[in-house]
Amino acid sequence: MNLLVLNGVNLNLTGRREKGVYGSETLEQINAELRAFAEAHGAHADFYQSNLEGELCTAIQNAEGVYDGIILNAGAFTHYSYAIRDAIAAVSVPVVEVHMSNVHAREEFRRNSVLTPVCRGEILGFGKKSYILAMESFLV
Repeated sequence: MNLLVLNGVNLNLTGRREKGVYGSETLEQINAELRAFAEAHGAHADFYQSNLEGELCTAIQNAEGVYDGIILNAGAFTHYSYAIRDAIAAVSVPVVEVHMSNVHAREEFRRNSVLTPVCRGEILGFGKKSYILAMESFLV
């Protein structure tokens, strides 16, 4: 099982920004835990983060035939990126949308995802464990 974990805009600042929302661990620390979790379950995980919408679209498109699943935290792109939505819809690789915070308990604009309708599922509100739960969804 090969998985791609994609993180979008501003997630490179995890551990430094809004610690009450996103926690104090860096994205690199979270990725290390996810890598170990995947390996413990006989899987392989690659990681990619970009603040650029087009780069995320390219990563999704390039996943075809390489990965068995994508775990995607698109950050703010979640709420308005039809380009990322269309990239997800264009590939056969299943995508699970994740968010560390409960976006439904935050600002009104965060409550709508244009990505969810083309994703296999959505996991949110469990901090870094949202990623683990998404990974488990592919491994069981």
